[in-house]
Amino acid sequence: MSQALAIPIKTAERRDALPRTAQSEVRRSQRLPELDALRGLMLVLMTLAHLPTHAQVVTNQQLGFVSEAEGFVFLSAFLTGRIFGRIADESGFPAVLRRLWKRALQLYGYHLFLLGIAFTVVATVAIHTERPGLEGLLDFYLAHPIHAVWSSILLVYCPPLLDILPMYIIFLLATPIALYVGSRWSWKLVLIPSGLLWLLAQFGLRTAIYAHMVQLAGVKIPLNEMGAFDLLAWQFLWAVGLWIGTGSSGSTFKVLTSKMYVIAALLVAAAFFFLRHPILHVQLDGAPWSGLIDKWHLGALRLLDFSSLAILFAVSKSWMARWLTIAPLVALGKASLEVFCAHLLFCFAALSLAGDSGLPVWIQSALVVTTLIGLYIVARLFVSAKTGALWNKAH
Repeated sequence: MSQALAIPIKTAERRDALPRTAQSEVRRSQRLPELDALRGLMLVLMTLAHLPTHAQVVTNQQLGFVSEAEGFVFLSAFLTGRIFGRIADESGFPAVLRRLWKRALQLYGYHLFLLGIAFTVVATVAIHTERPGLEGLLDFYLAHPIHAVWSSILLVYCPPLLDILPMYIIFLLATPIALYVGSRWSWKLVLIPSGLLWLLAQFGLRTAIYAHMVQLAGVKIPLNEMGAFDLLAWQFLWAVGLWIGTGSSGSTFKVLTSKMYVIAALLVAAAFFFLRHPILHVQLDGAPWSGLIDKWHLGALRLLDFSSLAILFAVSKSWMARWLTIAPLVALGKASLEVFCAHLLFCFAALSLAGDSGLPVWIQSALVVTTLIGLYIVARLFVSAKTGALWNKAH
């Protein structure tokens, strides 16, 4: 899963003509196009889920109790582990620390930019238009603007839609530690504590920590305004993605992709698919075990469902690459974080148009088409800029 596809002959010749240090940079920058395309597909689905259109129905956990968020986070972790695991081998961990924290700082800048747009333009539109979508997005800021601003800068207050990027930043900051411990000693020292933390998160660790923060530090921000995602649970998905991305899971991966496990994964995925859709008329959302499929805490059954789909993708990767690897999706995946930030701006604009009665179908269609075209343009601009920067650095 972690071996790159063969590169075209012309590209290889061009790479071999570069100095050795430049060759190293080009090798590091190579990505698995089918995984970039898959992450691009996740971004498209995420965008459709966030836009106030009927397309939300199409993207609402169609494969089971799994959303595009799990796939996006896992693939991001996998590619991070693959790229920076190689950098650690070639240049050492100081280079990993420097580059990952630089990336995290860049994303923090993106986050501050989005907050600035939300707290000025979006808030002004929300106040004057009283759009329910915008008011719900910024209700805490509109009630406590000063407190909201400084706490959002500290990544404590995370409004809806603006809570994924802070989680990603925090995970990036912690990644060098995980890579160092995993490669120098054992990945068990990363995965076992991470798994225990996920387990404790299922029993309310986040709520308990919040209660102590309120009591000891006088925190006044409601827990639901600190982001919908429970980082204590989702960090486990990131840690597993890093582990697999570095290639340290070789023997485990062979076992999980053996015939017996693939058949089991197929049966599990099929069971969750039928439970998710009303064909069996079984409603899990309101059942006593609904916490096991909870998205925000990454419930156990949800994690099992995602694992089964991941195994099925791993064994069918070569086949899927034939139809999934198309240029627009690959471009979206390569500039995934910039595209993610851009999709939020389109969502803000769309929410400013949507009233209580929703939008006419033709406007919804125009929104979807305009947004997807806009995201592709953003992706092409950033991919071209990155490619040009890499080539200039090589010379």
